Amino acid sequence: MKVYFDEDCDLALVRSKRVAVLGYGNQGRPQALNLRDSGVEQLVVAGRSGERPQAEGFEVVTPSEAAAWADLAVMLIPDEAQAQVYKQELEPHLRPGSALAFAHGLNIHFKLIEPRPDLDVFLVAPKGPGTALRQLYTQDTGMIALIAVAQDSTGSAEALALSYAAALGSGRAGILPTSFAEEAEADLFNEEAVLWGAIPELIYAGFETLTEAGFSPEVAYFECVSEVKLIADLIYERGIAGMREAISNTAEFAALQGGARIVTADTRTEMRRILREVRSGQLAQKLIEDAAAGYPRLKESRAKAAAHPIEAVGERLRQLKQ
Repeated sequence: MKVYFDEDCDLALVRSKRVAVLGYGNQGRPQALNLRDSGVEQLVVAGRSGERPQAEGFEVVTPSEAAAWADLAVMLIPDEAQAQVYKQELEPHLRPGSALAFAHGLNIHFKLIEPRPDLDVFLVAPKGPGTALRQLYTQDTGMIALIAVAQDSTGSAEALALSYAAALGSGRAGILPTSFAEEAEADLFNEEAVLWGAIPELIYAGFETLTEAGFSPEVAYFECVSEVKLIADLIYERGIAGMREAISNTAEFAALQGGARIVTADTRTEMRRILREVRSGQLAQKLIEDAAAGYPRLKESRAKAAAHPIEAVGERLRQLKQ
């Protein structure tokens, strides 16, 4: 796979554009700040509330005003809101030959948005949360990003995608080519089956098993929560094999005894079922339905998580670090 770095990117391309960032949340704010610090001077923010971006020096406009003004509109509002905003506020106003960018492939891949054929449409997906994207940039390093092109009406969509990714700081770390389909499906699968779905549930189960057996909540928290960061850092730095070399023989042997009993053939079968559901569009459709109903499932899940005993224990223990 070809990996691109700063020397492969022409920052002058994005610096010459009028760029509108739609949304000022998890990705919108860090991307806007990184773009500005990379020399993108013609830059506005479109969002529901303009107080924070205005306080941080950005001009705030409506989405329709942004579309009529911009050479490049970057969709960083929540996935479930993008199709409606595009149809009602962007599509009628986007200038012919302008570009539309995304940080996630969901809306394009599952055809919730079908862009006008005269537009360049590309993806720049930093592989991590926006807070880390900004922090790494300010530390003169960067976050790996994926890029893809869905429409290239002008012949320069890929070059602009690389330029945009470099302005986020990703050219310092590496920019990898992909497709909207691959990025969307792999990311959704990971969110449902591994990182945000399985790992928290595994932590809950371990904490509950220990506390139900009479172990103190504090010890259970340290064993099942605090050490997650340590192993994640080791895997990131050394890989899984390298992580095993860095832990004790006891820990490595315990992993050998227990890992395959938790992640069983049934677990892998369920993962394949989840991937099929992701690829069919079921997950995307359920997200849209929950949003349309006012997020009842998300609200219930958030309330349940906030009420779990592990949160009170964690709050107490985090105070020890202050």
